[in-house]
Amino acid sequence: MELIRHLLHTLLLTVRDVAPIVVIIFSFQLLVIRKPVPNLKRVVAGFFYVLVGLALFLVGLEEALFPLGELMARQLTDPVFLYGGDLAQVAEAMHWRDYFWVYLFAAAIGFATTIAEPSLLAVAIKAREVSGGTIGIWGLRVAVALGVAVGIALGTFRIVTGTPLYYYIIAGYLFVMVQTLFAPRTIIALAYDSGGVTTSTVTVPLVTALGLGLASTVPGRSPVLDGFGLIAFASLFPIVAVLGYAQMSRWWSRRKEEA
Repeated sequence: MELIRHLLHTLLLTVRDVAPIVVIIFSFQLLVIRKPVPNLKRVVAGFFYVLVGLALFLVGLEEALFPLGELMARQLTDPVFLYGGDLAQVAEAMHWRDYFWVYLFAAAIGFATTIAEPSLLAVAIKAREVSGGTIGIWGLRVAVALGVAVGIALGTFRIVTGTPLYYYIIAGYLFVMVQTLFAPRTIIALAYDSGGVTTSTVTVPLVTALGLGLASTVPGRSPVLDGFGLIAFASLFPIVAVLGYAQMSRWWSRRKEEA
């Protein structure tokens, strides 16, 4: 019964949040465009599915994904797992190299969640359509996923070491600016969009939970100061990856032509 009450409460909150979108769309359609809504029954049914899906998704986040991310972070940083000793030994022996499995898990979860990201799939399908098949769906998805994997792994390294976030972000965007000067013009806009579509429904909850769980378990780290910031890495490194993918593809094509 508690779960049902929680689901109904979340559904009501979702209706409240989606209501402004419905009002704006129908107001412009009826008052500005002054035409009836085409396929009204399908549109209403679609909104109903959105409400139910969002409610179930939000409950799933609270009941499963957030706790799972924090649990994995705690288990991977457990002194027994890392050193087989007690907290006193950890304080003396803690080193960033000891968290190898944390970096590996972060990279794996970043890659897997990005591959499963619906928004990235939608962008990849549209990119293939407008490019006439030049940009492959799987090529783009894998390039973005690899970028997220590297970014999340580097972000967990930042949390473990406690280095300031802005060092990485400034250096990363300077690198992106240099890449942009040499990348094919046709891929630049898509690469920048790829950085945004990764921070969506699947990636954000797990990555955020991982960062907060890691910052709360690594000695000397603050969840408020160090726990957030992983999403910035998940937005930055896909841009680097897609631009690099385009540059390598162009270089390989030129090499084949010369051969």
